[in-house]
Amino acid sequence: MVIAVEKRQLKCPLCGGTDFQVEEGKLDSKWGFTAHKVKIVICKNCGYVMMFYKGRTIWDFD
Repeated sequence: MVIAVEKRQLKCPLCGGTDFQVEEGKLDSKWGFTAHKVKIVICKNCGYVMMFYKGRTIWDFD
């Protein structure tokens, strides 16, 4: 049995660019009790920002 794996490349929905700056970030909830880890991807061509959810964290000491 052969399983084909498709490798997809991220493409900017605004300009179609494929070159990105990647950052790690954190968004605090409204009252500050929880924080959400995100991967921030910024298109180097047009500056469009995309955020991808990486989970919650309770370690919010900053």
